[in-house]
Amino acid sequence: MMKISKYGHCCLLLHIKDARILTDPGSYSEGFTDLRDIDAVIITHEHQDHLHLDSLKAVLDRNPEARVLGNAAVARLLDQAGIAHETVEDGRTATVNGVLIEGMGKNHAVIYPTLLPVENTGYFIDHRFFYPGDAFYRPAKAVDVLAVPVAGPWMKLSEAVEYALVVHPRVAIPVHDGILKRPALVYQVPQTELGKAGIRFQPLENGVEVLLEESGE
Repeated sequence: MMKISKYGHCCLLLHIKDARILTDPGSYSEGFTDLRDIDAVIITHEHQDHLHLDSLKAVLDRNPEARVLGNAAVARLLDQAGIAHETVEDGRTATVNGVLIEGMGKNHAVIYPTLLPVENTGYFIDHRFFYPGDAFYRPAKAVDVLAVPVAGPWMKLSEAVEYALVVHPRVAIPVHDGILKRPALVYQVPQTELGKAGIRFQPLENGVEVLLEESGE
């Protein structure tokens, strides 16, 4: 069983088995700082649309037992802010209430060649859900539900569609869309093209929890 709700851009609340996991509490997201009963917060990289320190502190004020997971670059910022954390990056794992979280990938997609590279870690959760952060990392195993970035200065919409077609999840959820004025217009292309391949493209309404049953349930 997996329930998922979205709080804008890349902030997702996953309820998988007995774990409630929040992803990327960034500056383009909203409505998540009052959430309670969060067991872990995972942060893919250091950009403010994925890690907004004041918002993260607000989450931790309400969830003092929540674990914060991120890569080494994220860890440096959390150290400076005095936030306790665990380092989970490419090839490393953590378990939250019996749910396995695997770090995958090392690099943020290139925005422009002259910009310094940023470390980016995707997270595979419970052998089922993959969230790549700002990259098109391809896990070496089957993905049931994929959080697919659909907009950003480092990508084209056609790349998002091709990425989802290659990974070929059962369900694709659009993320990284907080910069769009009218996301629904952008959703039309992946919804059509992925549908042809039997992939369900499922936008989420902010703050509305959706149950995603496993294949065969």
